[in-house]
Order: sequence, then structure tokens, then C-alpha cells
Amino acid sequence: MSAITTIEELRALYGEPGVRSLQKQMPMLDRHARAFLKKSPFVLIGSSAPGKLPDVSPKGDHPGFTHVVDDRTLVIPDRPGNKRLDTFENVILNPMVGLLFLLPGMDETLRVNGRAEIRTDPELLEATTHEGKAPISVLLVKAEEVYMHCAKAFMRSKLWNPETFIDRKTMPTLGAMLKDQIGLAGEVAEIDREMEERYKVTLY
Repeated sequence: MSAITTIEELRALYGEPGVRSLQKQMPMLDRHARAFLKKSPFVLIGSSAPGKLPDVSPKGDHPGFTHVVDDRTLVIPDRPGNKRLDTFENVILNPMVGLLFLLPGMDETLRVNGRAEIRTDPELLEATTHEGKAPISVLLVKAEEVYMHCAKAFMRSKLWNPETFIDRKTMPTLGAMLKDQIGLAGEVAEIDREMEERYKVTLY
């Protein structure tokens, strides 16, 4: 095996990026980015901190759940979860984050890189309240790099093509996996029922 260990070796293998791929990067949210965010129900948040493994966490909500404050600022609500707080602990130690917003059925994605902080300002909680329920806190991100990512990854994976969707029954339920992985007590069906009930009361 031959490891690539320097930037020079990496560039010798891949070459330089095309002009367009550099030109499309913007320092703020333009009208197209704003329109994308108004429709997007899902984002992946990448974060890291010294001495910890990097983390990518999903956030999903109603379309347009990300609140745009201005051309440089967006706010992502944090709903009830598992309280691991991997992203938030990382942000406290290192505010740099990478966001990847998705639109179901659209192969292009929106990337936003910037600095984040955790906020509980009443006006931000109010702006991201849904169905009468405010988030616990919000992640406020000051954008520094904004650009549309090309469709190749989604085209190759055929992610949105219903013909490629798996039969869910070919994979075990989460309850079955957790029973094997951490030795949960009880029958799998019972574990799954408990999780479904928990989802109903803690979704918002």
C-alpha cells in the first residue's frame, strides 16, 4: 500500500480544481441558497474538536426549518434527542462546522461552512418554534463559505430512485440491532414498540 502524506503528492495525483468549482464559492447566502433552505427538511452537520473523533450528525424537521436571519446567518433548531450532544460539545471546543443541506428528489446539495455557537435567545427560539413547541436551543451559524455541490454522488448512488430502495424487512429493526449490540433485555417486538411510543411523545 502507498499512502498519500503530503499536499504535493495529493495534487500530483488529482491535479488542480477547475475554475468553476472555485468561482462558485460565495461568502454569503444568495437568493438561490435562501430558496434551497426554504425547502430543505434535512441537514448533516460536521464538527470536530481537539482530542475527539470528528462527528457528523443529522438534523431533520419540516421543510424550511432552518431560519435565515440575514445573508450571513442561519439558525438550526435543536429538538429533543438522545442527549449525546456530540455536535454541541465539539462546537464549544471548536466552533468550525460544515453543513450539507439536502432536498429530497434533487441531486444537487447546498454546502455551508462557517462558525457556530449555541444560543437560547428568546427571539431565535420563537423564530424556530414548530407546532407550538420551541426548540431546546439553536445552533447559530455564521456562514463563511456557501456553494452548491454537484450531483455526481447522488447520480452514482441513485439515492432518490425508488427502484433502488431496499425492502426494509431485509434489515433487522433498530430494536433487534440494539439487543445484539448492547444486550437490551426483553423481546425485540417489545423493544421496538417502546421506541415507537418514545418517538411519538418526544419528536418535538
